Amino acid sequence: MVNKLCEKVLEMSRAFSYVSAPDRSIKKRNCHGQHILQEQGFLQKKDHAVHLDDGMELFMENLIFCLNATLPIFLTMLLGWFFKKIGLMDDAFVSKMNKFVFQAALPALVFQDLATVDFFDAWDGRFVAFCFAATLISIAAVTALSYLLKDKSLQGEFIQTSYRSSSAILGIAFIQNIYGNAGMGPLMIVASVPLYNVMAVTVLTVMKPKRGKVDAALIGKTLKGIAANPIILGIVAGVAWSLLKLPMPVILEKTVKNVAVLATPLGLMAMGATLELKRAFAKLKPAVAATCIKLLLLVAIFLPIAIHMGFTREKLVAILVMLGSATTVSSYIMARNMGHEGTLTSSVVMLTTFFSAFTLTAWLYLLKTLALI
Repeated sequence: MVNKLCEKVLEMSRAFSYVSAPDRSIKKRNCHGQHILQEQGFLQKKDHAVHLDDGMELFMENLIFCLNATLPIFLTMLLGWFFKKIGLMDDAFVSKMNKFVFQAALPALVFQDLATVDFFDAWDGRFVAFCFAATLISIAAVTALSYLLKDKSLQGEFIQTSYRSSSAILGIAFIQNIYGNAGMGPLMIVASVPLYNVMAVTVLTVMKPKRGKVDAALIGKTLKGIAANPIILGIVAGVAWSLLKLPMPVILEKTVKNVAVLATPLGLMAMGATLELKRAFAKLKPAVAATCIKLLLLVAIFLPIAIHMGFTREKLVAILVMLGSATTVSSYIMARNMGHEGTLTSSVVMLTTFFSAFTLTAWLYLLKTLALI
């Protein structure tokens, strides 16, 4: 009887020990009856702190990269304004500089970007189709929104600055910084940059401040302007060169590069030299609206669709840059050379260039947090 009772007590003790073991591994009571955190809880807290530190480190790394990519653009624009103020540049010089960038440097830059892309090697029809469709829908949506502007003379500039990104300049740089190679950058350029330019020429021609009614003469003039546009010619030449797989001699490559490299700094300084703060602030509302569309709205609409379609990693980064990077400097050059004032364009370029350092970092951080890149 005693033996049976001892066996029963022993079984209950083992059962109690088995049940309460996890509790004892997590906490025990001190002499005051308070719970003391043991290994499991401490490790969980430590892991959480490590994750927070990693996240903050990633955020700061991306912020510094974005600032390094965008602030030099902003400062180069300010240099143009400063040079004009101290008399190193005058209106005639700035006008000639604008013309040179539009007719020589920008076409060389576009040709350089496209002629060296191997379309056949990296082709992804689904990705190209998405980039093309997203760009086309964005342009259509922004065009519809432009009719809400009170000053209809601003429509052309508003449309162009709201959709046209620095894809060719910043796109590949971002992807290379994250993944070490160009990845889907060239394909994104193929899908968006030619469409950017064709639609920009069309919009800026049709929606000039002093435009007439849309008739056969205007349509003919628009088509002629598109065909003769230096940037369109650069695109056609670059795509043809790539598709025909023509060799690029070193002498030609270096010569084209020497001209192309002038497009961004000269274009930025010309933009800064023509910047008039009073006029810029007079058009502040449409400039802020275009900036919000460019950096936030289009990304918020199309990025979830891209994720739903299964795009990740470098494809998703390329789509993000296409949708949410700063408005390209060439927007201003084209606007000025096609009969537009350019004040709204320069304001949007300045705003998007500065704020994109923070918005792009935030988008990248969100995608990294969701383990999509």
